[in-house]
Amino acid sequence: MQKNSNRRSDNRGSARKAKLSRKGGSPKIYKGVVDVTRSGMAFIVSEGLEQDIRVQPFNLNSALDGDEVNVEIIERGRTSGRQEGKVIGVLKRRNTSFSGTIALNKGFAFLVTEDEALPDIYVSLENLDGAEDGDKAVVKITDWGNEKRNPSGKVTQILDKTNLNDTAMKEILIEAGFPLEFPEEVLRDATGLQETLDPEEIGRRRDFRDIFTVTIDPVDAKDFDDAISIRRLNDDLYEVGVHIADVSYYMRSGTALDEEAYQRATSVYLADRVLPMLPERISNELCSLRPHEEKFTFSAVFQITSRSEIKDIWLGRTVIHSNHRFTYEEVQEIIEQGAGLHSEDILTLNGMAQTMRKKRIAAGAINFSSREVRFKLDENAIPIGVEIKESKEAHQLVEEMMLLANKTVAEYAAKVRVNHHPISFPYRIHDVPDDEKLKMFAAFAAKFGYKFDVSSPEGIAHSFNQMLQRVKGSPEQLVLEQLGIRTMSKAVYATDNIGHYGLGFANYCHFTSPIRRYPDVMVHRIIADCLANEPVEDKQMEKKCRHASDMERKAMEAERSANKYKQVEYMQQFIGEDFDAVISGVARFGFWAETLDAKCEGMVSITTLADIDDFTYLDNEYALAGSRTGIRFRMGDTLRIKVVAASLEKRQLDYELVEAPQVQKASTGKKRKK
Repeated sequence: MQKNSNRRSDNRGSARKAKLSRKGGSPKIYKGVVDVTRSGMAFIVSEGLEQDIRVQPFNLNSALDGDEVNVEIIERGRTSGRQEGKVIGVLKRRNTSFSGTIALNKGFAFLVTEDEALPDIYVSLENLDGAEDGDKAVVKITDWGNEKRNPSGKVTQILDKTNLNDTAMKEILIEAGFPLEFPEEVLRDATGLQETLDPEEIGRRRDFRDIFTVTIDPVDAKDFDDAISIRRLNDDLYEVGVHIADVSYYMRSGTALDEEAYQRATSVYLADRVLPMLPERISNELCSLRPHEEKFTFSAVFQITSRSEIKDIWLGRTVIHSNHRFTYEEVQEIIEQGAGLHSEDILTLNGMAQTMRKKRIAAGAINFSSREVRFKLDENAIPIGVEIKESKEAHQLVEEMMLLANKTVAEYAAKVRVNHHPISFPYRIHDVPDDEKLKMFAAFAAKFGYKFDVSSPEGIAHSFNQMLQRVKGSPEQLVLEQLGIRTMSKAVYATDNIGHYGLGFANYCHFTSPIRRYPDVMVHRIIADCLANEPVEDKQMEKKCRHASDMERKAMEAERSANKYKQVEYMQQFIGEDFDAVISGVARFGFWAETLDAKCEGMVSITTLADIDDFTYLDNEYALAGSRTGIRFRMGDTLRIKVVAASLEKRQLDYELVEAPQVQKASTGKKRKK
């Protein structure tokens, strides 16, 4: 159904007069980013303000989620004290392209989107580009209109109605603000790059072509941006090189290619495809460290003992020749069997990595377990099964070497000064957990007998690791691990180096994946300037960090949406069937349950539980409690559910409870036996 063709200003909004935060003063104006909640209420996140500014939907003035805006304070909440504002100008749009359905009228058309906050987009007949009534299409907005006039735009792509999966994935990427294709000038930049390595450039680099070097990646990987070399120097001293694709050599600042990579900031990994940050010419060819090919790299080289004691460090540009391309599975088999191709070098590297891992955790790194759920897809990208991949020693070998390189590069940058000031640098930072979240989690964990020392960051980290070790194999493992991760702050890019709490590093950055992350490219350029004794102060670095963090968040949201779509697509064949599940989240309106075998999450609405009891949400217990029966539905509880609905359009699964669990009394808080 077509939404209203014209913008309407809300009577309440036009009638409301601006109230000043201070009598007799001028209206306060802040710059910030719009964050729209599910209810339609928006909050403006502005630096320097302890609380976000609340904005009613009728005061958004065409601003959408993720837009950068100017907001004027119109009043302060009487009870909460939170400031309320009105958007007075959009500075930067998060999205300019939107997907939807073409509604063709006589002489004109509209693109009707699923976003209720976005008016229908006017498209003139000459801008339809062949789109017909009912077609799914992508429209780029050329004029945002005003209160009396809808935005207008032109069709840039017609989506294939016959391939629902492909259309859905593309719509998810567009919603997140990622363009589906590279502009022509960007492709021209990439095509024009020289494939043959320049002999003069080789002469300026440290040569590793005769040193044993391998890549270790997933079996389906196409872009290999890191390699590891090793050679024995004496009885107990090795040279280990971490070699990273030298994207910055090919992608020069100021080019269309560089600007496009900056705007995207990251590759996006969906269930059935990758939307790359860089054109394939670079990501899969020029910069991919493919076996038996000479490649330019940027490297961190260590002299290190078998006990992982680092004796020397070197940073600089290199040229390598990868001897072999390993998959994680092949390396894991060598580790488990103690034999195989290049087994001596692989086992030596693994011994070093495991020692580094133990030292890191002992020093305060928090050891959350890693589990990746992947769908098995048929030739049409339809999910036919699920596989769960856990982090094994082969993954940890690569992870520890990359962590070492990232940490080393950040430590080097932290010592550089420009005019007696620290250099502007995109650190990867991770703050300590929020006090309120931590207190709630500690109180919840105590119900299972796990005590938390919240007196210091070190005590918190030690408590987490102790709990994670003891909780393995217990009924409460899933709930405590999930809630523990939610308690953590989010890692971001920033120039203010507060360290990385989760890893236990005082200095950390991203250096090892420049093919898929733009901050790594920035790090390469800065380090190259510093090594040449030509460090440059970049006053825009903090802005660039915020942009990279924002695009990373959008990519993660797109990945979650795509996974949700695949879950629904997979489970729609099982409507009416029963599954064992675990409660993965609880809210006032019901609880989420995740099937144990396929890891597909759906909602059990509280309305479907009315025959059992009247349930109340217990915030401090993450539970719904029955007022008469004493039944509790708690995070981590296992139960039996039935699949009753699967909506691809909403990316939503609906479950119903098959049988009520046994009465679960409130925890006594008694200590669990070790």
